[in-house]
Amino acid sequence: MEQMSAEKLANIYIKIRDAKQAEEEKMKAKLAEFQEQLDLISDQLLELCKNQNASSIKTDSGTIIRKLSTRYWSTDWESMHQFIKENDALGLLEQRIHQANMKQFLEENPELIPPGVQVDRKYTVVVRRS
Repeated sequence: MEQMSAEKLANIYIKIRDAKQAEEEKMKAKLAEFQEQLDLISDQLLELCKNQNASSIKTDSGTIIRKLSTRYWSTDWESMHQFIKENDALGLLEQRIHQANMKQFLEENPELIPPGVQVDRKYTVVVRRS
């Protein structure tokens, strides 16, 4: 099989990327419509559970379950970090590394590699329009 030129490959790449992006935009709009419909029905179901003082309602189509979701966040990260240090409460944080901050830290401190840190590097290609 003959290898295509860089010009031809770049052209094909951009066309496929554009088509993919157009489809993603269409899908986002359609998914937003579905979510809006689900939200309207969810509101009605929550009201129904509230009016019946029920945590669940069994129907032939399915069981409706009302649950309380709780979410926490900080508006003062400096104080939150201090609180975590003072209370040895590292478990309050998610176990993931901020990629850009780690990259910068390692660039500034090449001799300080945290234990257990794994690195995956690979080349990727970017195609820009002319």
